[in-house]
Amino acid sequence: MPPRDVVPALPGLLSAEDVVATARTIAAAQEPSGAIPWFPGGHTDPWDHVECAMALSAAGLRAEAVHAYDWLARTQSADGSWPSKVVAGEVADAHREPHQGAYVAAGVWHHVRVTGDTSFAARLWPTVRRAVDFVVGLQDDRGMIPWAISPAGDRAEGALLTGSSSTYQSLRCALALADLLGEEQPEWELAACELLHVLTAHRDQFLDKSRFSMDWYYPVLGGWLTGAAARAELDARWAEFVVPGLGARCVNDQPWVTGAESSELVLALDNAGRRDDALALLASIQHLREPDGSYWTGWQFAHQVFWPDEHSTWTAAAVILAADALSRTTPGNGIFRGDGLPAVTEISGPGCGCRRVSASRST
Repeated sequence: MPPRDVVPALPGLLSAEDVVATARTIAAAQEPSGAIPWFPGGHTDPWDHVECAMALSAAGLRAEAVHAYDWLARTQSADGSWPSKVVAGEVADAHREPHQGAYVAAGVWHHVRVTGDTSFAARLWPTVRRAVDFVVGLQDDRGMIPWAISPAGDRAEGALLTGSSSTYQSLRCALALADLLGEEQPEWELAACELLHVLTAHRDQFLDKSRFSMDWYYPVLGGWLTGAAARAELDARWAEFVVPGLGARCVNDQPWVTGAESSELVLALDNAGRRDDALALLASIQHLREPDGSYWTGWQFAHQVFWPDEHSTWTAAAVILAADALSRTTPGNGIFRGDGLPAVTEISGPGCGCRRVSASRST
């Protein structure tokens, strides 16, 4: 086990041993190739795979994390993308989701922050560059990025607020990596500026997914809604999504709390400076924890059953990252708060119409 003082821990809630046990359940699901599926025998998608790799890094399982990133480098398509679902090494869904591919930049930046290994950044840089170039190349002249690309190369209609918020964070991480390696990427910076503008000025243009809690808290988690505005956003729908003592709902119309959404909301609360609420929420989902450190995906509280019947790796990963953020343990604990990420200036794209430019946002 890594030294206790470098593993996230929250006294009275999660010990360092608890966090390592949870990380080991993720590692146990990792396939020989390095892929980390949702659960043993399940499918792997790029975003959740990266989230799991980040948790492994934070919990001190560095070799397993590197193995996960090497899998991404080895399986990346020539255009810089990955299929949205892979099962046992075979493509199960050939659609490509830009926010999933962009997240490799966040993962690599996080691993470098945690470990200080700049040689790892240099080695994964070609993978990150191709992934981000693919995503930036999809941006339209308003600044929007479609939520998916079909196997034939057709763009899905519309963009997602949650996915775009994640992509915005990933672009900032990509720019931080570029700065670290002395690789100027002005196209990426412009893309981040234009994406920030549509997020802040044109939220009504995104597909309506308001029944999902992610669409509520991801503007704060993605780092583009901050300060008093972030706190007001979280307050506005708190009672709609948070079930006292149980966690946060995945959707507002079902009696179902989920560990991953709850943990991501913990991270958003941390971003907004609401530490007490964050700690209470993380404590409330420990009823999902099993003795081996794994976590059930969710709890259907009307029928009093765990549902679905799975212990998802990405739920375990979100818990670890939330514990790291709240405990301020690893050097990567502030990735969601924007620590070390470059400021982005909001600017509208040439096809936006409003041509509004706002003040620079700092970290």
